[in-house]
Amino acid sequence: MKAFARLLERLAFTPARNAKLTILSHYFQTTPDPDRGYALAALTGMLDLRQVSPSLLKRLASERVDEQLFRLSYDFVGDLAETIALIWPTETQVSTEVSLSQAVTLLRETGKLALPGVIAELLDRLTPPERLALLKLATGNLRIGVSVRLARAALAMGTPRGSEEIEEIWHGQTAPFLPLFTWLAGGPSPAAATAPFRPVMLATPITPEELTSLDPTEHIAEWKWDGIRVQAVAEGGVRKLYTRAGEEISAAFPDIIETMTFEGAVDGELLVRRGAETAPFADLQKRLGRKAVSRAMLQSHPAALMLYDILTWNGEDLRALPLSIRRSRLEAAQFDSPRIELSPLLPFKTWEELTEIRAAPHSPVIEGVMIKRLDTPYIAGRPRGPWFKWKRDPMVIDAVLLYAQSGHGKRSGFYSDFTFGLWEGEELIPVGKAYFGFTDEELRELDRFVCKNTVQRFGPVRQLAPKLVVEVAFEGLNVSQRHRSGIAMRFPRISRIRTDKPATEADRLETLRAML
Repeated sequence: MKAFARLLERLAFTPARNAKLTILSHYFQTTPDPDRGYALAALTGMLDLRQVSPSLLKRLASERVDEQLFRLSYDFVGDLAETIALIWPTETQVSTEVSLSQAVTLLRETGKLALPGVIAELLDRLTPPERLALLKLATGNLRIGVSVRLARAALAMGTPRGSEEIEEIWHGQTAPFLPLFTWLAGGPSPAAATAPFRPVMLATPITPEELTSLDPTEHIAEWKWDGIRVQAVAEGGVRKLYTRAGEEISAAFPDIIETMTFEGAVDGELLVRRGAETAPFADLQKRLGRKAVSRAMLQSHPAALMLYDILTWNGEDLRALPLSIRRSRLEAAQFDSPRIELSPLLPFKTWEELTEIRAAPHSPVIEGVMIKRLDTPYIAGRPRGPWFKWKRDPMVIDAVLLYAQSGHGKRSGFYSDFTFGLWEGEELIPVGKAYFGFTDEELRELDRFVCKNTVQRFGPVRQLAPKLVVEVAFEGLNVSQRHRSGIAMRFPRISRIRTDKPATEADRLETLRAML
């Protein structure tokens, strides 16, 4: 665990990308198997462990540390794993080495009843940095700024393989990745997965000002649908549906799987559609994450695919072809299912015409438009230039801050999690929470406000005097029975601090309801 703990510590305090790459590459090249494979799985979210709950850890800590001392320490540090790692008592410093693979095996194979005792024993044997690494591993909460793409780039450094080659064979590999590391050293290629996921191509945001430098005749445009990006793969008699991150969701959408009678891989948006009407994202959300779907849910929330690209077809890889040809191949493909259709192209000759089209979508669930260059191949990742997303302008309201809570990780020590509300009669009703959208300087300003305007404390939560108005931007609204306001916001963030506006002039709940 010492090497893994040191790795996490260095990555957490190294913001520069190239420096992170060097650190990761050195670790992968110098750490023996299977530890390096388990570290790779942990960093990329591919390590399947029994998740240790915060309540279990708090209970263990309460058995070793004064409850009031622990509460105050946790309130100050802001991170549960870090608090326990620092405060866990050790009568004599034990330096018994515990390997990462040993810790993974214990966390994976220990039964639920025996798990608390095993974790306590491990914490007794480890130093504070190792405890932190263990607890981050056990809770699945690393958050050290390492993406899967960055990890793959680090794997390629100092090997005869390129990161693009690693991307192609990545899906289907599992911890501790012994065949992968053998291949990286020049050995045989790992066995290919059946109906594999291919790395997806992503778009970058664009503004109207940036559009003016582009030639509209070299681009196509289509609606940006408010669903989830998926890849439907039917190859060799196997049918699978993946999210854009490569997570298989076939079990939740058997109605889509049964219609995939083609041989190939296509790219598109997963939606809930009733006839010609596209349902709000909240309807699709009810089906996500399920291991099985009832007959009633299949009938009330029918899924559909809106396709906009084709990756392979009848054994031929089409990704190197320009979009203009891929689009023609997609239009010529036969899908034989009313659940699968092509995303229509928008008719425009100038950016002004596209601006008018974007401003008047035929459905309220459309998020904006996608703009794509006709001459570009299908490139994995987020290359700047070929694909753009021009989302609709966000909705905004002026709300009053009601509650605040300390952040975690790099934001521990600052109040960064905020609950805000709107007026209904003479009462402020909570309508949402926001954790981002503000700059570092605005974060410090908000933190100072919380410290000076706390009227009550509920553990780590501070109730605030209803004085400060903030502008909240969000992408959409859904009816929600779980919220007192009856409304749930999508992607709310604090876009502006309105010190110029008194709390009495904040928006009313009826204004938000009208936006539905």
